[in-house]
Amino acid sequence: MTGFAEFTLTSLATPLLLLWSIFLLDLWFGDPVYRFHPIRLIGHLLGYLERWLFARGWNGYTGGILLGLLLLGIVLGCYFLLQKFFGSLHPVLGWSLDLFLGYSLLALRDLEIHGLRVWRATANGNLMKAREGVSQLVGRDVEQLDLAGCNRATLESLSENLSDGVVSPLFWLTLGGIPGMLAFKVISTMDSMVGYRNERYLRFGWFGARADDLMNWLPARLTWVLLSISAWILPGYDGRMAWSIGLSQHQYMPGPNAGWGQAASAGALRVRLVGEKWKNGRLQHNAWLGHSDDPAQVGADSIPRLIRLNRYATLLLLVILSLLIAIFN
Repeated sequence: MTGFAEFTLTSLATPLLLLWSIFLLDLWFGDPVYRFHPIRLIGHLLGYLERWLFARGWNGYTGGILLGLLLLGIVLGCYFLLQKFFGSLHPVLGWSLDLFLGYSLLALRDLEIHGLRVWRATANGNLMKAREGVSQLVGRDVEQLDLAGCNRATLESLSENLSDGVVSPLFWLTLGGIPGMLAFKVISTMDSMVGYRNERYLRFGWFGARADDLMNWLPARLTWVLLSISAWILPGYDGRMAWSIGLSQHQYMPGPNAGWGQAASAGALRVRLVGEKWKNGRLQHNAWLGHSDDPAQVGADSIPRLIRLNRYATLLLLVILSLLIAIFN
């Protein structure tokens, strides 16, 4: 009986310890900056494979699918080889590899750092610095943004990327370990690099964009629930409005996933978000999220408020995932 209890505790300790260690490392130190960062390596590999496929005329749907299969095969193959090598030297080294990779693939603190950079700029009335900070968070034109527009854009990025950069990676880590987390990041990188509806990538990027939609489908809706519950628990937020705005207005944003976190955040903070979005001088989007009585002139104080809400939502997620590991492991 004692042996069974020890086995159960050991089998639980490793995934739980890994989950919480990854989170705490990210929270304390932020995204590590080093030459061989996994996302950077995946991006370089994707660029090479894209050029190789285009040179051979595989620039349509088949080429895009082949790109995804090659990326997943190479990245996961390299991971298993490294894990086998380090694990054969000592189990702690294999676990340490998982810890460092997982820590490198989580982005909560990095989002906070970028958000606080804009917050300091807008709080001091420095529009140039604010636009510079926003340009590192979003891919649209920032030249027309005023201070309130910079605050809105930051809130939109922090809420959307809570799903892409935090909830989804932790979800797939729990479901599939580091290989699941890596697979998600491969697909996410494909979407960010080739998942565009333009002449070059309309067909070639289809697989990456659709696979990203699929892998983010449940985490995006989970983000809405987490933000709503956190806003209900914390003072100064509106959980009921986060739930209702998220449910009724998420479809205002393009794609099946982006609007859930953004609409929930607008409701929780009682502000209006998005409005006009321009890219390359063209109007991309013109719809508002949030209650019609709430202000669109968003103050700088909303940024640290959303950062606080995001942290609580992440902690709530970790508790839920820990319970699932305890139940099913």
